Amino acid sequence: MKLLARHKFTVIGVIIGAISGFLYYHYVGCATGTCMITSKPLNSALYGALVGGLTFNIFNKTSYK
Repeated sequence: MKLLARHKFTVIGVIIGAISGFLYYHYVGCATGTCMITSKPLNSALYGALVGGLTFNIFNKTSYK
């Protein structure tokens, strides 16, 4: 639980990013099916989770000493 509390912004970013990635696949997607990221919903969600986690990780106040 301590680890989750310490990285709560990163976890929130991963969840928001995964949802955003899936929504991007659903509403925009790839017309030809040859796009690496947006051709499958899993790829879009994982990429969105990665970007969301990295973006929200900026707001963590943890120090690694």
